[in-house]
Amino acid sequence: GGVMLVWFSILAVLGVTHIMHNPAVLKALNPLEGFYFLTHHGKAGLVIMGSVFLVVTGGEALYADMGHFGRKPIARAWTFLVCPALILNYLGQGALVLADPSARGNPFFSMAPGWALYPLVALATAATVIASQALISGAFSLTMQGIQMGYIPRMEIRHTSQDEHGQIYIPKLNIILAIGCAALVLGFQSSSALASAYGIAVTLTMLATTAIFFFAARQLWGWSPLKAGLVCLLFGSIEATFFAANSLKILHGGWFPLAAGAAIFTVMMTWKDGRNLLRERLPPGMPLDDFIASISMAGTLEEQHKLHRSQGTAVFLVGNPNGTPNALIKNIKHNQILHRQNILLTIVTDSGRPYVPPEERVEVSDRTEGFFRVIASFGFMENPNINEVIRAAGEKGLDIHRDKTTFFVGKERIMVTARAGMAIWREHLFAFLSKNAENAADFFQLPPDRVYEVSQVVEI
Repeated sequence: GGVMLVWFSILAVLGVTHIMHNPAVLKALNPLEGFYFLTHHGKAGLVIMGSVFLVVTGGEALYADMGHFGRKPIARAWTFLVCPALILNYLGQGALVLADPSARGNPFFSMAPGWALYPLVALATAATVIASQALISGAFSLTMQGIQMGYIPRMEIRHTSQDEHGQIYIPKLNIILAIGCAALVLGFQSSSALASAYGIAVTLTMLATTAIFFFAARQLWGWSPLKAGLVCLLFGSIEATFFAANSLKILHGGWFPLAAGAAIFTVMMTWKDGRNLLRERLPPGMPLDDFIASISMAGTLEEQHKLHRSQGTAVFLVGNPNGTPNALIKNIKHNQILHRQNILLTIVTDSGRPYVPPEERVEVSDRTEGFFRVIASFGFMENPNINEVIRAAGEKGLDIHRDKTTFFVGKERIMVTARAGMAIWREHLFAFLSKNAENAADFFQLPPDRVYEVSQVVEI
């Protein structure tokens, strides 16, 4: 916080110093000047608009990490510090170039006295590192939400704070970001070459944000289509103009964010569609009610399978709370064991809420014969923790002892076939993603010495 306060204060001071030498530059605050320039210079004006857009390409860093700071602190920092400092600095750069055209090659550092160059470079480097943390943390938060909503394969998620739930670290994603950033630097060689890619990426982000705003205003805030449409038209028309200006650079580096976005979208949709296809291809299990009824038939099932009713508790992670888990069937078939208490645990992610109150965390129902169904609900910004679920279930009457509990986790081994469903290349991609996804036992933070993994081959 202190470093960024010093950074923006220096930006403002440098800008004011040069504005005082050429106050005429303040005319640039009038939006009509920009409109006149665009309409009277044709394609050249559009090209320059694409370059001018780079002054706002850091704006997404403001709200990328909103989950950690909240809306009000970010809005206040922007209104009273960041925005005024940036405007003053850019106006100061304009005043400097008007007074000394030779400074146009590097106007920012040319604003400072010679003795201040190296300290300013050091401060700019520190500010860059700090600003990047917001984007990195934002990427972690978005990835976790994507995992909870079923669009991204499971990854290891580490919580870095006991007090702030949203502070997380995803090692695998951090490595991907590091490799991606290094590849970008090596590929584009300079910041000027990277500017084209950055402009396309940010304008598309802004257009997507405006589109999402429309649906949020309609569905969450109850705005009329006219009201929401007018607001989005105001912002969307400006953003579309800048996108058109930046689209001229697609062949000069602007193709990269389009290709990267398409690749990420393909991976997300392949994972989502693959999981849906997997559920369809899994063999239908026996309805839980029928299974329990067979147990209650005067010991018939126990005599048939020579079942041994083991002491303790078995917890089965299941997607369908009304079906009999495959792990349970296989445990009976191969080991002839049925625990005295069996909990069928289903994890549900509420896509409409970021957090679920503790009192609504679990729903417990007794299905007789030692079977209990537990449905645990989490918000899309929460990381499911089985220990928390068991503790909440115990508060609702379940007698669970951690050292006497065994967890059964199912694992599907994907076999790619020529059956209808997805394109063959998407099936291979899904199989690769499934193989490299985080193990369910690790993802749900299960005690490793109490876990049994039951695998099943599924053809897709």
